[in-house]
Amino acid sequence: MLDRPVESRAPAERRPNLRQAPPSVEPIEPEGMTVTALIAALRRRRWVLILCALLFPAVAYIAAKNLTPRYTASTSVLYETQNFRDPVLMGPVLAESTTDAIIASQIEVVRSLSVMRRVARHFNLDDRREFAWWLRDAERVSTPWYRLRDALAQRLQAVSPDLAEMVAPEPPAEVPPKDRAETQAAEEARDRLLVTVVRNSRVLQIQFTSEDPQLARDVANMAAQLYIDDQLEAKFNAVRRANDYLGGQVRDLRQELQQTEQQIAELRATSGIQRGTNPGGISAEQLSKLNTDLIEMRNRQANAEARLAAVRGGGGSDITALGASNLVSQRAALDAARADLERLRSTFGDRHPDVAQARSRVNDAQRAVGGETARVIQVLQTEANAAAASVRSLEAQLRQQEAKVNQSQTAEIQINALERSAEALRSLLRQVMERSQLTASQNAIERSDARVLSVATLPGVPSFPKVTLFAAAALVLGILFGLLVIWFLEQSDSTIRSGDEVRSALGLPNLALVPMLRRGLLGRHRVEDYVVRKPLSPFAESMRTLRAALWLGAEPPRVVVITAARPGEGKTTTSVALARSAAMNGERVLLIDCDVRQPSLGRVFRAEGAAGITDLLLGQAVLERIIRRDHLTSLDYIPAGAAEIHSLGLFMSEAMAGLLDRVRRDYDLIVLDAPPALAMADARVVARLADATLLCVKWRDTPRSVVRNSLGLLEDAHARVVGACLTQVDAKVHGRSGYADAEVYHPRYGGYFRE
Repeated sequence: MLDRPVESRAPAERRPNLRQAPPSVEPIEPEGMTVTALIAALRRRRWVLILCALLFPAVAYIAAKNLTPRYTASTSVLYETQNFRDPVLMGPVLAESTTDAIIASQIEVVRSLSVMRRVARHFNLDDRREFAWWLRDAERVSTPWYRLRDALAQRLQAVSPDLAEMVAPEPPAEVPPKDRAETQAAEEARDRLLVTVVRNSRVLQIQFTSEDPQLARDVANMAAQLYIDDQLEAKFNAVRRANDYLGGQVRDLRQELQQTEQQIAELRATSGIQRGTNPGGISAEQLSKLNTDLIEMRNRQANAEARLAAVRGGGGSDITALGASNLVSQRAALDAARADLERLRSTFGDRHPDVAQARSRVNDAQRAVGGETARVIQVLQTEANAAAASVRSLEAQLRQQEAKVNQSQTAEIQINALERSAEALRSLLRQVMERSQLTASQNAIERSDARVLSVATLPGVPSFPKVTLFAAAALVLGILFGLLVIWFLEQSDSTIRSGDEVRSALGLPNLALVPMLRRGLLGRHRVEDYVVRKPLSPFAESMRTLRAALWLGAEPPRVVVITAARPGEGKTTTSVALARSAAMNGERVLLIDCDVRQPSLGRVFRAEGAAGITDLLLGQAVLERIIRRDHLTSLDYIPAGAAEIHSLGLFMSEAMAGLLDRVRRDYDLIVLDAPPALAMADARVVARLADATLLCVKWRDTPRSVVRNSLGLLEDAHARVVGACLTQVDAKVHGRSGYADAEVYHPRYGGYFRE
């Protein structure tokens, strides 16, 4: 026992030795469910997966057995185009190939509404419940739900017509007219008709599904036959279109040929050109003679105009050459008279009578020359005019003859072009007529492009529902649904389930996994005594692990506060077990009950009502009187005390700090059992005075948000939270969880423990 009393110190002289809290560590959020985590989750919740994997196929099997069976019949049709001898038929008759587009078109032909209307009309599908929705709707009248709503509506009619109208069921649909009913039944049957193409072939697979196996067979065969009939009809129509096309060409060519021949005849009549004759009736010699005469007459005109110009110019030699002898002699006499006049004038002067006579002779000679010149000019002018008239006449004749020749040549060119066109039309007409005859004699035109390879037979096994397929699909769906449920449960589980989650959610190391002690293991022992009664048990080993984690720290703490976020987390059990385990290892240990509002150590050690820490802090007791010894170990403990008082002020007092300073010198380990940190401020105050704080978290019970909140409050109080420990861990469940720390409870470690 301690024999040193608690020293009394003044508040100003005494301050609590506050240790600096470690820097807060941000929680590490998990990256998501990895493959390993998924496998572990499957191990933990395998029964969910097993239940879904069994339930879904069972439900699918029952549902498949209660469904109306349907039967599918299949007919195979080969599609291949016929080859034609005439290339013209490949255009207007069968301009097609076996490309994907053509095959797709053939599929739509089989599934056409016109084909299905004929099927519906032949089998009276509008009278079958399977294809007539109005017949199925009429069955609602006989259902209990319909009768119940109808009876209820009739009773409410007298009370509330509006409410009766709301409750009353929809009346059955009216039967549509015959034509519309056939169309709707055909559309319903069209949805049941499936046409596919066999891979890498031109084979069409025609399948029809119905509740009646015989109807399925008959409709499939009839659809194939109607398709082939449609092909033949298309062929006949193609022949008719080809004949009409070629006949029209023959008529057009004949009419065009007649028009061309008529134009040729009209041109020959207007131009006078006959076959084998010269155009215009004029020879080349005649045109040459006209050109020669014209040249000769133009020369005459030129000579006459030249002589006329010479006469008018007065040239002597030229006049002589022209043959005007009188004019020449008269001009010679005029010249002689002028010479005589000049001789006499130079001899006698101008006034001499001989000069006057000579001047009179000159005047007479000039008058004679002028008269003769006028006469010669008139003769030459007449000759020139006559030559010009002849030239104009010949030119007009030549132009007229040339025009006739040109007109005849143009007409002949037109006639030759028309005759060539007529010959081409005759040749084309012969070709078209030959093609028309070939088309009429084409034998392959009467064969269909499609033929049946295999007819549908009566199906013996329903195609729907396929129970095995249903069950397999349900199994896959059940597994997927189970995985989804497991994922949802894992994501919605906000509790802490492993040491990894402690680190990820709180940013703290997990110092120990404290197993849950079941009643079968405890027997007559209490939980708090189990660490002493079973020192080699996993529970005792977890306490030693916790003590080792505290001791192996950088600064081994001497004063340790053990708290939790909420009551029932196992903090008191952990405090007692840790303290006893350390005492059994030979350490001097003091356990103090700081949870004065809900004291537990008095019950554990059977010291209810004894004086404790509250009495000490109030000065109503001394330390030596309140320290008690555990009857099972060398552990010393201080109960909460008998005094009922507000404890926060006591823990904040200098007396509390002085108490911790004193017991530090006498004990190796002081364990403070503090109240929950989330609701009580006492835990935060006590944790501020301690060397280390241990946070207890109940396995798979305490939400992460609650633990985070309590941890934040402790860190705000500058408490040195060194780690957490998971309490009340179900060893069997956790051992199958798949977490990394679940290895602790693996059966291979069974030789190390003794329960």
